[in-house]
Amino acid sequence: MGFPGTWMTESESVVYRVVPKCACSTIGQIMYYSDHGAFFDGDIHDAQSGLHKWALDASQDPITRNVTAHKSFAFTCVRNPYTRVLSSFFDKICGIQRNGRRYRGNLVPLLIQKYGIEVGGEDGKQEFDQIASFRRFLLFARDTIRWRRPMDPDIHWSAQAGHVSTFIVNGGKYDKIVWTESFNDGMQNVLDSIKTPHAVKLADIPRFNESEGHGPKRAHPVEDYFDDLSMHLVREIYKRDFALFKYDFDNPGNKMPVGEIDLDEVHAKLGD
Repeated sequence: MGFPGTWMTESESVVYRVVPKCACSTIGQIMYYSDHGAFFDGDIHDAQSGLHKWALDASQDPITRNVTAHKSFAFTCVRNPYTRVLSSFFDKICGIQRNGRRYRGNLVPLLIQKYGIEVGGEDGKQEFDQIASFRRFLLFARDTIRWRRPMDPDIHWSAQAGHVSTFIVNGGKYDKIVWTESFNDGMQNVLDSIKTPHAVKLADIPRFNESEGHGPKRAHPVEDYFDDLSMHLVREIYKRDFALFKYDFDNPGNKMPVGEIDLDEVHAKLGD
């Protein structure tokens, strides 16, 4: 299986396991800058050179050699499951993508037909009942994850523990897990632990939020989207994410972690 979703600087200063919707655009640009002294011109996900990615055939051997020998500092980044799934809904379901089309072609028409979801019209800019539509989307997300129907789960709303675990199961070891919610502190810790060809001053790095502007703005506080039923669905889908990455299940309005991540626990529980 190898190391899907793994990126590494060409200088091999650092290895990163991508978790979608968790600051991955910014992290990828920081890695690129640390090697080249400039940012990639465009969405870092489109870069075909300047950064080793598992999806590029030529990168697989260098990544495998590095990760299995644990030659470089390795990290990933996680996010509160409530805000992550909400962000996925607004970006991927309601939003128009970079190519000017809906995400995954016929996905949105399927959701409108089967789950009664509204997305703000053709351009995603019209008003609609965001709360009702989001809760219906959660039912769909649960169906894809639990029963793989009407389609396989998408990487943007499948559990973070699943992404994080492939790296461990195939022989990798994390040195750090960064929280999106305290990104500067966590990323500074990563940068302090590695040597890069170009110095990175975190305060000067812009936020590369490639999904921003794709979809409608969230009209309500996070907690308003989650009633008892949706919290039950969230627990069903993301139980391990809350437990391992120390987020507050009981209060959707609290995006901050409530404890320290135990890396030994993460490796033990996700390494099976």
